[in-house]
Amino acid sequence: MTSQVSRTAEQADGTNAEEQREPGGTKGVRRLDRVIIRFAGDSGDGMQLTGDRFTSETATFGNDLSTLPNFPAEIRAPAGTLPGVSSFQLHFADHDILTPGDAPNVLVAMNPAALKANLADLPRGAEIIVNTDEFTKRAMQKVGYGASPLEDGSLDGYSLHPVPLTTLTVQALKAFDLSRKEAERSKNMFALGLLSWMYHRPTEGTERFLRTKFAKKPEIAEANLAAFRAGWNFGETTEDFAVSYEIAPATTAFPAGTYRNISGNLALAYGLIAASRQADLPLFLGSYPITPASDILHELARHKNFGVRTFQAEDEIAGIGAALGAAFGGALGVTTTSGPGVALKSETIGLAVSLELPLLVIDIQRGGPSTGLPTKTEQADLLQAMFGRNGEAPIPVLAPKTPADCFEAALEAARIALAYRTPVMLLSDGYLANGSEPWRIPDLDELPDLSVQFAQGPNHTLDDGSEVFWPYKRDPRTLARPWAIPGTPGLEHRIGGIEKQNGSGNISYDPANHDVMVRTRQAKIDGIEVPDLAVDDPHAARALVLGWGSTYGPITAAVRRLRAAGQSIAQAHLRHLNPFPRNLGTVLKGYDKVVIPEMNLGQLATLIRAKYLVDAHSYNQVNGMPFKAEQLATALKEAIDG
Repeated sequence: MTSQVSRTAEQADGTNAEEQREPGGTKGVRRLDRVIIRFAGDSGDGMQLTGDRFTSETATFGNDLSTLPNFPAEIRAPAGTLPGVSSFQLHFADHDILTPGDAPNVLVAMNPAALKANLADLPRGAEIIVNTDEFTKRAMQKVGYGASPLEDGSLDGYSLHPVPLTTLTVQALKAFDLSRKEAERSKNMFALGLLSWMYHRPTEGTERFLRTKFAKKPEIAEANLAAFRAGWNFGETTEDFAVSYEIAPATTAFPAGTYRNISGNLALAYGLIAASRQADLPLFLGSYPITPASDILHELARHKNFGVRTFQAEDEIAGIGAALGAAFGGALGVTTTSGPGVALKSETIGLAVSLELPLLVIDIQRGGPSTGLPTKTEQADLLQAMFGRNGEAPIPVLAPKTPADCFEAALEAARIALAYRTPVMLLSDGYLANGSEPWRIPDLDELPDLSVQFAQGPNHTLDDGSEVFWPYKRDPRTLARPWAIPGTPGLEHRIGGIEKQNGSGNISYDPANHDVMVRTRQAKIDGIEVPDLAVDDPHAARALVLGWGSTYGPITAAVRRLRAAGQSIAQAHLRHLNPFPRNLGTVLKGYDKVVIPEMNLGQLATLIRAKYLVDAHSYNQVNGMPFKAEQLATALKEAIDG
């Protein structure tokens, strides 16, 4: 394919390159438009830190980027084993990109397990940098290598760079009063320095980071800095690396503004803080730590200066109970969790439906069922979010599509919760939570006004002329009930989980009243105002690919590939899953074929078929990893041609 298609279709070959020699130097510089790097090693080798630092410097440089951290569920998985491999993949480019990439152009393998676990993902010709010090007979036998793959010819199709990373790191740190084991821990910084040289990454940020991280241990800080610089110098002086690479900043990919690199969980945390400020409400988070949602708790706990209160509860039920209590008291109540926690919170979510109080339930989905795959991604909680409560207990459901979009999704979830007095479920997932991309920091005047008017006095007149406060007297437009702060004089009222009388809020067992309340709560959710679904269809296609949540990147990349190859296909992506956009039915009926890719067994497709009687075609994956663009492009083409 041409280099033009490579730019638009996110191919994994990285072949669009120009090469020149450094002025006055002996090494060449090859200019690329994009590259995909994967760092891999034991879960204790610091691969996530290495990837994070490389990503931060890449963001500072101005490239567009997308990342995919992938690590074991165990805190310290068995060393040198395939299940213990931790990896971090980074795709960066001089143009707009959407995914972490299908196949790495460069693999940094810290041991035999890392090589074996990742080799199948590499295209022929990819560069492999291996830490030869770890390729001992015992280490290779542990993962099933009968002979050294570095010597048996099995890697002849790749560009192999054998580097004794451990030895070089220990030698670089001889001047420090460190044991060999302590010195070896810095080998990830040596690798980071080498890759920083190879791809002309800035170094100042990493040096500041190391000094800050180890401020209380200055010798450790200096040792890591020495290892980092030694890696850079090794790349500059060794004959094994004949060229370095340049990927220019993505100057045309971003609108004007100030940008930073951001992960999905960090964007969610910032979005929640922004929502509380725009609503002029204190933010209260009641949460129990659970992977992959815990980072939101950690981040919000740092921002007490913004009126944020965080409560690490003893369990999931206590966490949401406290958040609902905070909502009753006039705060923006939030609870964060993953799928197993949602199951435990379901009764209190039902109580929030009955109380009709604003509450944000953030579900960072992971592989299930039960404990499942704590560190892997999935989007299989949609039906749980829709129906996972007893009785008729409808709640709005929405999902962000990218890490940066988590900020906007948090604001939208807060808007709905506050305006309609309802719990709202926001469905992110592990891929978005841990992945990162550039985010334009919005101006304050771009943020929505979420201000809330609390009840100030009686709102109903009885037959005898006396004025009283009715907690379930509704706004005629939104059907939301008034929100009264406890202790406000004259607004004494009683709420609870037993059915209320319409209007007065008194306990009621009347069948007709229950029917009215059930239908009213459903009508309130059905009537929520959400934007119409936008459709990207430049060529009047006959087929539509419909997605939701984190499938946006792979789907869009796949659609770009198909269009670059001359195929006609339309694309639409849902943020609002309950209620659906009002034009969704009309959109679906405008196409002969509708394909819905999901990281589950067809949950959105089930809802679409049931509501719109559309014979939607499911394309499903539940292997704990996000879709690959090439895989989706093939499946979509088959659906178009079929």
